[in-house]
Amino acid sequence: MNAFSLHILTAFKPFFDGKCLSLVVPTPSGMYGIQAKHSDFVGSIVPGEMKITCEEDGEIKVITAAVADGIVRVEGGDVLVLADTVERAEEIDENRAQAAYEKALEDSAQQRSVREYYVAQARLARAVNRLKVKRHTIKR
Repeated sequence: MNAFSLHILTAFKPFFDGKCLSLVVPTPSGMYGIQAKHSDFVGSIVPGEMKITCEEDGEIKVITAAVADGIVRVEGGDVLVLADTVERAEEIDENRAQAAYEKALEDSAQQRSVREYYVAQARLARAVNRLKVKRHTIKR
């Protein structure tokens, strides 16, 4: 399989910088896959599960991560992902994610303005995504 350069940056730190065999990201229209020699593309990323397939020491390795809102750009064979947050499944504290989910659920029910409602909904989507990725990866 051909590899391509992948750069994943978050608001706080770089997440991944190296060669990749494939990348699958969640978009508003579903999961979107990218491989080497992909045509140029720019798209939005929604909260969901991202999968990075790379080769390390002759072994195929799949990195599963929870990704928040962001964008993906493919240009000249290089792929750039800019996202608010990206977390490996093993980095997610399930208890903390569950507490964030419950707090966001409570805040959604007690909104005081339209803006506060949408902020709570975004926090709820992030918490649900983190729990889904954590629990889905553990069961494998």
